[in-house]
Amino acid sequence: MRNRPVSDDHQLYIPPSFVDLYVDPGRLKPREPRDVIAQRYEYCEDLAQMLTETARDKLWQLHVTEADVLQRIHQGLAGGDAGVDAAEARWVVRRLAELLGWDDPFPSA
Repeated sequence: MRNRPVSDDHQLYIPPSFVDLYVDPGRLKPREPRDVIAQRYEYCEDLAQMLTETARDKLWQLHVTEADVLQRIHQGLAGGDAGVDAAEARWVVRRLAELLGWDDPFPSA
């Protein structure tokens, strides 16, 4: 049997915290197929990565707290123009905080 290359889709690790965004309460399986979730994850992860520099700049420019910066970014994402829904916006901001080593802006969730 020949070794066949594995597609990139199946090599992408999607964290459970992101998959959970697509699991309805009381259900075990996501409501979307893996390829859709993978595309959304890649977009949201890229967005969080890109926002790291913006967050650092805002912290320095505005002389506000890290929590204030994350709150402002969350408001911008939740406004709809970023192409993410409310749950994804929250995930992106939590991931951004993780990347920056800042406190979780939604610790009870």
